[in-house]
Amino acid sequence: MGYTFHFGAILAQWPLFLRGAALTIELSVASMVCGLVIALFGAIGRTFGPAPVRAIVAAYVEVIRNTPLLVQLYLIYFALPAIGVKLASDAAAIVALSINLGAYATEILRAGIEAVPRGQVEAGLSLGLSRLGIIRHVILAPALHAVYPALGSQFVLQLLGSSLASAIAAEELTAISNNIMMETFRNFEVFLVAGALYLIMVAIVQLLFGTTNRVLFRWTV
Repeated sequence: MGYTFHFGAILAQWPLFLRGAALTIELSVASMVCGLVIALFGAIGRTFGPAPVRAIVAAYVEVIRNTPLLVQLYLIYFALPAIGVKLASDAAAIVALSINLGAYATEILRAGIEAVPRGQVEAGLSLGLSRLGIIRHVILAPALHAVYPALGSQFVLQLLGSSLASAIAAEELTAISNNIMMETFRNFEVFLVAGALYLIMVAIVQLLFGTTNRVLFRWTV
């Protein structure tokens, strides 16, 4: 049996597709920023913190990395109201995505920190820098440079993973696509368009990271 593609009715819904793509970008950017902040403190705490802090961060990383993101979304959106904490779907998605990214990025940043040669740290100590000064001026910049490509890849995965927010009624691109599919019954066409939009967004993210990598770390060239 042949299949005839009809994109007319689908492309007529372009404002909805763009609205879904816009929310996907919003969720991704917000969770990327929050997740990176979590990861920064997590990596520093796990590398330089006292034993209790290292244990807490390690437990957080293991729990988050070994449970599905969808389960984390459900816990935050459906379970927290049982203890009096109710979040809108968009807010719950940002919280879950941030916590999830924070765990993965913590390990990425920690690997970068541990890759900094011990001699650079000793040089900072010999110059009289405080521990905070060494972390800020001697360790973080080269560590971030070393792991920047890995962070970029993780952020791409974050953008794609935001599609799971459709499971808690956040109207991002996948949720909008599902709605359009149920109205038009043009499954192939709807998700071909959605897939094309995801490809475009990923290409833009990769371009931005490639450009910022060259700008931020041009001093290493």
